Amino acid sequence: MTPAETARPAGRLWGLGVGPGDPELLTLKALRLLRAAAVVAYPTLEGGASFARSIVAAHLAPGQRELAIRVPMTTAREPAQRAYDAAAAELAEHLAAGRDVAVLCEGDPFFYGSFMYLYGRLAGRFPVEVVPGVSSLTACAAALGQPLAARNDTLAVLPAPLPDAVLRARLAGAEAAAIVKLGRHYPRIRALLEAEGLTPHARYVERATLPEQRLVPLAEAGAVAAPYFSMILIHRRGEAWRWPHD
Repeated sequence: MTPAETARPAGRLWGLGVGPGDPELLTLKALRLLRAAAVVAYPTLEGGASFARSIVAAHLAPGQRELAIRVPMTTAREPAQRAYDAAAAELAEHLAAGRDVAVLCEGDPFFYGSFMYLYGRLAGRFPVEVVPGVSSLTACAAALGQPLAARNDTLAVLPAPLPDAVLRARLAGAEAAAIVKLGRHYPRIRALLEAEGLTPHARYVERATLPEQRLVPLAEAGAVAAPYFSMILIHRRGEAWRWPHD
């Protein structure tokens, strides 16, 4: 590296939460930084398009460099970690060259967001700013018109891949719950909630904020399959936020 390159200020890394899908839910700050970035990176499945990119596509500038971070679709951790290692190395080159980089993240970067894996690799070496986004959790509640929790309720956010025994214990200790990452686990989760007597208190949300959004009581959602972008919201006390309420 030449002395001139050594003296060059590093670029800034921005982790931009772009929301759950509706382009109008992009924050003003995320939009401003997106337009200012020299490089825009985003996750995408191998062989597929990037959902995060599609949310902001109308705001991308012709002169911006784009970097697709291709994450293997597998439950094994090693292939995805290698993909993040490679992406972090490529982003580091841009940052070291003084280019600002915006990494798009569906929902919120620090709520099950893919950006956290790049943050862990780069935050100690370059200046980083994380811009929160509208999360799937709050988007689903808004779509249902159903507050997540009221007064002193405890809200549990539970990934569907957890074992049944763990899910039962966590559900028993919370007045309200959100079960995320349904996908192939949906039939098992639906059966578990039925066995626990929670089906009457549960609502199913699919692709919240998108034109194909689906909102139904869990009892009417079917028992076979659910897409990755789906969630079940539960409140044991029903509409506890209404007044008066028992």
